[in-house]
Amino acid sequence: MAVIMAVGAHVGDMELTCGGVLAAHALRGDRIVTVAMTAGEKGNPPEMSPEKYRVQKVAEARGFARALGGEAVVLDTPDGLLEYEDRTVWTMCDLIRQYRPDVLITHWRESVHKDHRAASRIVSDARYFAGNRGFVRELEAHPCPKLYFAENWEDSREFTPYLYVDISQGYELWIQEIQKHWFVTHSTDYRYLEYYDALSICRGCESGFTRAQAFMVREQFSRVKRGAVTDF
Repeated sequence: MAVIMAVGAHVGDMELTCGGVLAAHALRGDRIVTVAMTAGEKGNPPEMSPEKYRVQKVAEARGFARALGGEAVVLDTPDGLLEYEDRTVWTMCDLIRQYRPDVLITHWRESVHKDHRAASRIVSDARYFAGNRGFVRELEAHPCPKLYFAENWEDSREFTPYLYVDISQGYELWIQEIQKHWFVTHSTDYRYLEYYDALSICRGCESGFTRAQAFMVREQFSRVKRGAVTDF
């Protein structure tokens, strides 16, 4: 059993961008852990305060993870105020040492959203600290061998797919559970559900799968790969 940890800046980021992969791996028996560095409460419905929406967002994160037999962690940083700082990096380091993932997934570094950029850098550095025995923490070091960056419409600059993952087996579970996130079906700013649903078809066409989600790596290689996130 592999452990896959997906870390987003907000609740819903990873559930949308790589939720099909998480669902497919959950059905294979792998353990899924989602981490949101903020709840994303500033996208609150007009009739609901950010404070109340945060409670709902945390419940949505836990509900999604529970449907996959996994676990959700939501940190207490206010939405929109995520910064690269030591406290957050060490918190992420400790989570990596606690859950000991075989695969880490987070945002691509090039984004129009400041929280996404910060999350990408935090996860990348936390992975280094988590794997280095020279940094003594309460838990033993854990070198996570694989780091992938999910495809997000806000993180598209210089994003070139490197790995295509077949989500055919996880698609129905993913699409069922992601619609339980309020913003996915009710946002007036962006058609999230339609975009990511259609994108899974496009990436499937490119890779030869029925549906797929695509990932980037820190250093691009010349050969596009197709498989599971645990394969490479």
